[in-house]
Amino acid sequence: MSYIKALSYYLPEAIVTNADLHQEFPEWDPEKIAKKIGINSRHLAAKDETAGDMAYKAAERLFAESGIKREDIDFVMLCTQSPDYFLPSTACVLQHRLGLRTDIGAFDFNLGCSGFVYGMSIAKGLIESGQAKNVLLLTSETYNKYIHPSDKSNRAIFGDAAAACVVSDTGVAEIGGFVFGTDGKGAENLIVKTGASKHPEKSGVETVDEEEHVWHEDYLYMNGGAIFNFTLEAVPQLRQQVLEKNQLADSDISLYVMHQANKYMLNTLRKIMGIDKDRFYIQMESVGNTVSSTLPIALKECIDKGTVKQGDTVMIAGFGVGLSYAGTILKF
Repeated sequence: MSYIKALSYYLPEAIVTNADLHQEFPEWDPEKIAKKIGINSRHLAAKDETAGDMAYKAAERLFAESGIKREDIDFVMLCTQSPDYFLPSTACVLQHRLGLRTDIGAFDFNLGCSGFVYGMSIAKGLIESGQAKNVLLLTSETYNKYIHPSDKSNRAIFGDAAAACVVSDTGVAEIGGFVFGTDGKGAENLIVKTGASKHPEKSGVETVDEEEHVWHEDYLYMNGGAIFNFTLEAVPQLRQQVLEKNQLADSDISLYVMHQANKYMLNTLRKIMGIDKDRFYIQMESVGNTVSSTLPIALKECIDKGTVKQGDTVMIAGFGVGLSYAGTILKF
């Protein structure tokens, strides 16, 4: 068996409030937007602060808060779509920077909103196959570095953050069975099109999509309507499949903790699935959508505040860029 042993997270110092955005976009109603998306402020990485820097700070905080010894880490992996370098893997740099042993594994993997769940599944496989006892799973994104300054929609939603989780053969929450899904035909609905090998040079191309949003090819583009429709179709099915995989009923679930995309999307999902408010966690007011870090941040807050307690069964699910989705069960 495998467990979550410890969780910590790091938020950058710079904070951008809805009032700050209103100064740039006077036509933008901060109260109306906050009520809809559930976000009042978000943290932004400094200009010279990378995903690797933030992951390092999250990991150091975990070691300090949990008492876990860094010499006990057997594997480190980093989920990021904003790595420090094309190569080497940022996880390799972090192995040295964190003072971890050299006889361990380390790699990055490129996933977004479903990445924490994917990472947990890999960590569970390493532990239950006898290849590791303690896996340091890091998530870190600086999406705001990909967002065009005029893109008020995405600037309102996304925040930068990093989280650190140790998955071990002992811990506070037993990890259950996983369900995964992928729909690559929707890849261009959430994309940074230029800069990598397919389109290495900046294009400067700007187009207007069906929702009248300007798509800057050199920056992050999100087709909100398409992502919303994908989520409403995929997540209710995912929920049922995770229940079946783990031989559970809805009544067995104490709390649903899903990717904190935005309040409107989550409330719509909750209503479609017929889940009561008191069993469905929504809390992103001061951090925003932090991509792969939303789930570990939410879980850490649930544990610290006593929202989740011993004996509870929690379903977690991530969904988004890829397009991809994944879910599992945690038994506390």
